[in-house]
Amino acid sequence: MRVCLYGTSGKVGAVLGPALEAAGHEVVDGRTSGPAGCDVAVDFTRPDAVLDNVVQCLSVAVPAVVGTTGFEIEEVDRRAREAGIPCFYAPNFALGAVLMMRFAEQASRAFTRAEIVELHAETKRDAPSGTAKATAARLGDDVPIHSVRLPGLVAHQEVIFGGSGETLTIRHDTTSRAVFAPGVLRAIGAVRNLPPGLTVGLEQLL
Repeated sequence: MRVCLYGTSGKVGAVLGPALEAAGHEVVDGRTSGPAGCDVAVDFTRPDAVLDNVVQCLSVAVPAVVGTTGFEIEEVDRRAREAGIPCFYAPNFALGAVLMMRFAEQASRAFTRAEIVELHAETKRDAPSGTAKATAARLGDDVPIHSVRLPGLVAHQEVIFGGSGETLTIRHDTTSRAVFAPGVLRAIGAVRNLPPGLTVGLEQLL
């Protein structure tokens, strides 16, 4: 496939571009070439850039896969539905992170109290992270979230459950952004078969 990649020079894009090419895809820079003539677009940029990038894709009937967090999900969904084009968004493309959220949801049935600690590189623009928000939503939305931004971190999250006489911690650590590539490859292969609008969550494709 011909893939339009927005954010080729970013921390994720710099790793993702070569991974897409290694998988046999042709990668073009979304900033310089645009999505016209592409089969799918992938966005790993900034929250304030996502809507414009997706609208550009929709204008030429190219489905978009979004990995940026902190953007206006409802507006992107509305635009995609109006255009009749499928788009996909995951707050985290790491399989382990998806399993962490699933296990946390299961644990919430046995524990009445939980808190989330998410830790990311100091360059991450949004806080709390999209993964933390998605986890909290699965636990009931009233779970406190603590955000840490420090140099040396990549992406980490733990969900701590407390009960009488015990605690349970479910933690996922991303030590390399290369871990996102398999999830993105799965998404670009599946997005065209999704319904119009924005489908959310890598678990929808597993």
